[in-house]
Amino acid sequence: MASRAVWKGQLRLSLVAIPVELHSATKTSARIGFRQIHEPSGKPVRYEKVVPGIGPVKSAEILKGYETGDGEYLLLDPDEIDAIKLETKKTLELVQFVDQSEIAPLYFDKPYYVVPTDELAEDAYRVVRDALRSEKKAGLGQLAMRGREYLCAIRPCGDGLLLETLRYESEIREADPMFSGIEDAKTDKELLEVATQLIKKKTAPFDASAFENHYDAALRDLIEAKRKNRKTPRAKAGGDDERPKGENVVDLMSALKESLKKDTGKKTSSAAKKPARSRTKSKSA
Repeated sequence: MASRAVWKGQLRLSLVAIPVELHSATKTSARIGFRQIHEPSGKPVRYEKVVPGIGPVKSAEILKGYETGDGEYLLLDPDEIDAIKLETKKTLELVQFVDQSEIAPLYFDKPYYVVPTDELAEDAYRVVRDALRSEKKAGLGQLAMRGREYLCAIRPCGDGLLLETLRYESEIREADPMFSGIEDAKTDKELLEVATQLIKKKTAPFDASAFENHYDAALRDLIEAKRKNRKTPRAKAGGDDERPKGENVVDLMSALKESLKKDTGKKTSSAAKKPARSRTKSKSA
């Protein structure tokens, strides 16, 4: 399946603008996912938004609540939040450059491949890539996408460029409280030498394919064995069991009762009115 761009725009370096696309560098489809199934009926379990003592509620009645810490919530209307969302900008400008090793790993969030949109963009694309590679630098900038603003770092990756969204400083937890209990004592010289020798002995180029996800492999083997076993319990997913669109799953009976309430009180004579003649005419091709 071909990758679909999640963002299209320009990568700008001073007066140079390069048309590019962003493609997710990771595959969520590689992970095994499960649906919860109600064993007696064999039907998927659905979730409703409910309020204790009230039951299911409508999406229109739901507000965003920010917990203040004193047992109260500040209520915000979704429209108020939508009003401050940023428009997706079509330009990512590199405003600063840092050594690639200067960015601590805990800042990295999600990777994207940066791809030139056409052959005309490739020359400028290669110049930026090779310049970053020769200087061992990463370019920093901010990208507005999906209503949010992301801090980004761009660096060479193979024959192309890799963009990684970065966590902001406010999202990083301080390490000092975690490590303050470790005593600041000198390491035993002989133990340090042995550990250093072991590290040198086991040092090799990084190869991700050398590591296997044993849990994932075992899970896939289990699923395959279950699939081949005719005695394995199965549940058929019919058309009525498909997950409906929208934020809230509305129970059919509740919807029918709500419709019935709205119709109650209307004059029965209105139902006896002669329906208007349809103005729709079939058009010949």
